[in-house]
Amino acid sequence: MGQGYAVIARRAVLASAAALALPACETKREITGALLGADAERGHWLRDTSARQQPAASRQTRVVIAGGGIAGLAAARALRKRGIEDFVMLELEDAPGGNSRGGEIAGVACPLGAHYLPVPGDAAREVQHFLEDTGLRKRVAGRWVYDERHLCHAPQERLFFNGVWQDGLLPLQDVGSATLAQYERFSQLVTRAQQQSPFSMPVATTTPSASHLSLDAMTFDAWLLREGLTDTHLRWYLDYSCRDDYGAGLAAVSAWAGIHYFASRHGFQAPGHQAEQAEQAEQADRADHASASTEGVLTWPEGNAWLARKLVEGLGDRLQTGRVVTRIEEGRHGVTVDAFNAGANVMERWQAQHCIVALPLFVAARTVQNAPSLLVERARAIRYAPWAVVNMHLREPLRDRPGAPPSWDNVVYGSRGLGYVDARHQSMDPRPGPTVLSWYSPLPEGDRALLLSRSWSDWLQVAQAELAAPHPDLRERVTRVEVARYGHAMAIPLPGMLGRTAAGLPQTARLSYAHADWAGYSVFEEAFTAGHRAAMRVR
Repeated sequence: MGQGYAVIARRAVLASAAALALPACETKREITGALLGADAERGHWLRDTSARQQPAASRQTRVVIAGGGIAGLAAARALRKRGIEDFVMLELEDAPGGNSRGGEIAGVACPLGAHYLPVPGDAAREVQHFLEDTGLRKRVAGRWVYDERHLCHAPQERLFFNGVWQDGLLPLQDVGSATLAQYERFSQLVTRAQQQSPFSMPVATTTPSASHLSLDAMTFDAWLLREGLTDTHLRWYLDYSCRDDYGAGLAAVSAWAGIHYFASRHGFQAPGHQAEQAEQAEQADRADHASASTEGVLTWPEGNAWLARKLVEGLGDRLQTGRVVTRIEEGRHGVTVDAFNAGANVMERWQAQHCIVALPLFVAARTVQNAPSLLVERARAIRYAPWAVVNMHLREPLRDRPGAPPSWDNVVYGSRGLGYVDARHQSMDPRPGPTVLSWYSPLPEGDRALLLSRSWSDWLQVAQAELAAPHPDLRERVTRVEVARYGHAMAIPLPGMLGRTAAGLPQTARLSYAHADWAGYSVFEEAFTAGHRAAMRVR
């Protein structure tokens, strides 16, 4: 944590809810708030409770899906497509979706976690098929196209840099020739890495090459220094990109992960390459790739909760929420799964032929009896980034600074937070009105206690401090704040992760494993594909 951010944090902890009132010269408006997100108390119950209740009831089903995040929901979809309807999904939270859940404040939908899905490449076939089922992707005149209503509307991104808003997130306003040369150098290195070995998403669709494993052995920071990439502006942008996708920056993630961020998607375009990028997109169209831009993003006011709701449709009472899975034991003739029903305060037992373990690895290692060594080793090696998503309802739009117009994604250069997205950006109504700004903040792993100790008013103070330069009027327009907190939000792709991923999953006759943790980092494509493939193993 940087010194400036630490000062903000200390001020935030000392702030009180009373400080949120408007200045005395204006009409006072009460700001209300709440803390949401993962239920830490319910999750810690598994860790802290040694004495287990005896099950009050025992039920039978063909398949138990332990975990209702995207991996579990994708597994349920795949089972139903195979005609397997006899299953139950046990989810710890009161709503499924994991990091892809959403909420609503004063009638305005907003994300509680992930807020977009990049247009998937051909390696993510299972995700593409799902998008076809939802009508987001379809074949028109022999070409794949995406529903433009769900693609991010322009303008998409802007950066507050050197006192003005600029288009895009790569710092460009008044930067020197040395900075531009380093942008060009990094672009060439990404292209070279792509040419040496393909970078795919999901990771499991390709076998790691020697060049990939070499990059995986060092941090991104070490690789950048080795390549002479020391420019402050470039390093800030790359650090931001890693924190955005992985929850940790250059000094933590592997060089493979840092390059994968660009190489598995749209590459890295240095300034002045717009014409080249347009030509590449045209060539992709001619090759019958998706007609959406290679940088296309699917998004909704509620974020990826839109996708999660599509996966939940039709599950009915097969979805059992408020269940803390405490024990998964494979036997000769089946699998026993015990789960604590938090609502009824009783233990329940399920007897099944198969169990899909769609749990984070640190939870799976605690619950699977006689856990395989591969699971135990991976669980020990993995580290998680805590996150906070601060949703701020505004009674009216903020005043704006000069430069690029308000965008979907709005970032402040040099800040520790990741900026905010505007829930009204996708609205077809051009009239200004109340909206919700969703401000994202990953924290260092050691700050998990700080994440949970802060009040919603503390979090508002932190967000306000980081957005003060472009938006000094933020506080006077806020009416309500809801903060989603995730103590173990994202697996961090540390050096060595790719080598461990290549070892595969510890599948058995009756247990299948499915979670983005097995890929080493948390994105929709990895979780969905893992869930789908786990369901295909059920016999």
